[in-house]
Amino acid sequence: MKKNYLHTIFNTKLLQLYLLFLFVTVSHAQVVLESEIKITDLGLHFNGSKIGGSDPDNGNPEAYDFFFGRNISAHGDAVKTYKEYVFMTWYRGGKLDRHMMLSRYNTITGTLATIEFPHRHTGFQNRWWIGESHNTIAVGISPLDGTIHLLYDMHAYSPTKPSDGSLAQDYFRYSYSIKDAASLPDDEFTLDKFVKNSNGGYKHLRMPGVAPQSEFLALTYPKFFQNDLGDLLMFMREGGNNNGMYKFIKYDANTGTWGNFIDFNSLNARRQPGIEHNWGLYGDIKYVNGKIRIGFQRRLADNNDKYMYQNGVYYAYSDDQTGATEWKNHRGEPFSLPLFDADKIKVMEPGDYVETTGKDRVRIVGGFDWTVTANGDVHIKSQVRDLDNNVTKDLHTYKPAGATEFITSEDFSGGAAFYTSGASVFLIGLNNGRVYVEKADGGTNNFERVYEATGGRRYDHGVVHIENGKAYYYLMEDSSGSAQPLYLQIIDLDVDPVDPTLPNNFTIQSVGETCVDKNNGKLIINAAAAFNYTTTINGETYNFIKDITIEDLPPGTYNFCIDMDGINRSNCYEVTIEAAQDLTGKIEVSKQSANVSVQTGKGPYTVIKNGKQLFETYQSNFSLDVNHGDKIQIKSKEACQGEMEKTINLLQDLKAYPNPSTGLFEMYIPNSIDTIDLEVYNIQSQLVVSKTFTASAGKVQLNLENKPKGIYFVKVNLEKPVFIKLIKK
Repeated sequence: MKKNYLHTIFNTKLLQLYLLFLFVTVSHAQVVLESEIKITDLGLHFNGSKIGGSDPDNGNPEAYDFFFGRNISAHGDAVKTYKEYVFMTWYRGGKLDRHMMLSRYNTITGTLATIEFPHRHTGFQNRWWIGESHNTIAVGISPLDGTIHLLYDMHAYSPTKPSDGSLAQDYFRYSYSIKDAASLPDDEFTLDKFVKNSNGGYKHLRMPGVAPQSEFLALTYPKFFQNDLGDLLMFMREGGNNNGMYKFIKYDANTGTWGNFIDFNSLNARRQPGIEHNWGLYGDIKYVNGKIRIGFQRRLADNNDKYMYQNGVYYAYSDDQTGATEWKNHRGEPFSLPLFDADKIKVMEPGDYVETTGKDRVRIVGGFDWTVTANGDVHIKSQVRDLDNNVTKDLHTYKPAGATEFITSEDFSGGAAFYTSGASVFLIGLNNGRVYVEKADGGTNNFERVYEATGGRRYDHGVVHIENGKAYYYLMEDSSGSAQPLYLQIIDLDVDPVDPTLPNNFTIQSVGETCVDKNNGKLIINAAAAFNYTTTINGETYNFIKDITIEDLPPGTYNFCIDMDGINRSNCYEVTIEAAQDLTGKIEVSKQSANVSVQTGKGPYTVIKNGKQLFETYQSNFSLDVNHGDKIQIKSKEACQGEMEKTINLLQDLKAYPNPSTGLFEMYIPNSIDTIDLEVYNIQSQLVVSKTFTASAGKVQLNLENKPKGIYFVKVNLEKPVFIKLIKK
């Protein structure tokens, strides 16, 4: 029997081997609407008038005015799939509601589960009555640990933007769930599966990990994407529209934290010699057919050219799976990050396809997307408007694999999204409010319409996510009011099923032992293609067709193969089930803060103070405010791993700050103490100060400025006297 060995050590508990269907094809005639599901009647929409950023509320609860655009629900990076589920984010209308919502549709059972979050649409510059179309909610799911991640586009806010400081502690919003929340049963898919912040809410001001808080300032346009191994990545733009930069970051499913950002280009590029103008970018970073790639349009800070907003089409890719190095333009010419000169990766100029040359009379906004086929054909779509001649052109720019230059065609209908499957390219969009699909061979412009709805409801706008040969089109019905219906259409693109002999057919997940000596690890095997499979684990043979979970396995390394009935071929794997560890660590007190350091044990960790749960976290190092006498408990996900516990005694380690000082010392004492008696002795044991001090906010100020330099000892008269050594310099 021919064996196909894939030796991969599973320290992350999951191997995702999808290669984005490199070997499948599409037939022309069988693209069909599989199902249409109403998600809600109450999707928030800005149905009022376009107004200024400081205009007052119109006083009409039925008319929601806006600053940029009308769309907010079914907008942005708002739909993703995971296993049999489709996840969609939205805001609930009307104008006076605005709550953030997360819906999950089960494609097998047909059930819909929705979570309401307590926070709401913020509005332009924190003016809730002015709709802000950038404030979308990106959703991403990590297939390695089943966590759900939500990022709210705050459109480059910071502690000083808005200028009134009203979002100084709310300029970045991130929510995330506990592990495996994405596939919980409907009745367990609830708000409490999301991790609380230190204030008991669900908005986090940063993503847990090593990146400092300064990396989360002035960010906008969040999008999640995955690589072939199932790693979840996210990118955003930092800075403004004509000086900003794209940066991306990867989630570590082992630790539940995020890494460091990688900057693709530079903020304020004109600081680099030879760069005349700053520039920003509008586009996408994606992982397509084995590489991290970027495609965008540039917004140049040149107020004297013919372009009102964007110009140009730009494309590059990295041969480094992390995206940190080995970047090349479409000709294969290398460049390093951060990129200063966008012209190094320029593909073409849409403005060359219209006649006007008047200042600010070429408008290039929207209609941009790109993809790459399995053969390496690059396809880019863009749109350009000539405002003087009232002409709009949809452009298709493509480069067949092996060619040196791009071809641009004006014989192109446009559309919402590009998608590639094998050597084919799909174009999906709305025509008169109804969905259509076109298909072409890679490296050509020969698009053929293979599906178009001819009846039924009409839609105003939507966003598309395509996975496993199906288009998940998340749409808002063309209706009226500030609360309008949202639908999900699932369109089968008639992509041939995955060949069961290919390694990307299987997803293998290992679940570690929960507690020491329990021997209750699991192996979960999922196949994309239904077939008769056989595998042998620990001498026992298992037969399955698509999915199987093998339980009660002791920790260790497992080597096994999956055989296919009637096919002389196997796929073989090496998987590690991790051993459990008891919860260990330290709780140390500094001033009136408890610093927790977890060394071993499985998260999420539940933090309890005086019997009341404060929050859950996957972070192994964190702090919380405490008072004298508080009882702190840290519990792991599994009760059998034990807990960490400490009763706070702020009296046993009183300190003064700064020490040494020139004479002014602050002593931190428990908030419960209003007054305190202090005696100060010099090095000769002479009493130099004896006084009752009044505490303020847990502090007492001691002034020795009129005393000689030297060493002093403070006696704090408590139930048990405490002595503190002071040095006056």
